[in-house]
Amino acid sequence: MHDPDDAPEAPQADGYVLAEQVGYLLRRAYQRHLAIFQAEACDPQLTSVQFSTLCALRDGGAQSQGQLVKATGIDQATIRGIVDRLKARHLIALSKDPGDARKVIIAITPAGSALLDRMIPCAQLITELTLNGLNPAERMALLYTLKRIAGTDED
Repeated sequence: MHDPDDAPEAPQADGYVLAEQVGYLLRRAYQRHLAIFQAEACDPQLTSVQFSTLCALRDGGAQSQGQLVKATGIDQATIRGIVDRLKARHLIALSKDPGDARKVIIAITPAGSALLDRMIPCAQLITELTLNGLNPAERMALLYTLKRIAGTDED
């Protein structure tokens, strides 16, 4: 079956070809990664952004929603929904900040940690499947380039 999204685009008079643009290619690569994530995740209810949020809490400890936004790169409105869904599944717990009662502190629960323990091997497979077809040098170059584009490189 032919997918019109996969059709090569003819160059326009101005030379702009959508299928050759960085945003288009990043979006397609991310869509592929998300499809692999959903197919291979050991918990079919867990989304990639929920997984990232749990990882950030495991790595950074209990933190405020603002800190979680910075740690994950997920926007404030989206993180609020993620927190609600993870809380409903008892994978995280919320508490008041002892130093500022207006601030809510989010922490991973034992159930959340157990899910991460089960999920890490799946996540490693997901990465492998996403990068499948790239040789070691291409993988290194891709990860380096993505970090540079994202502004997270250490250089």
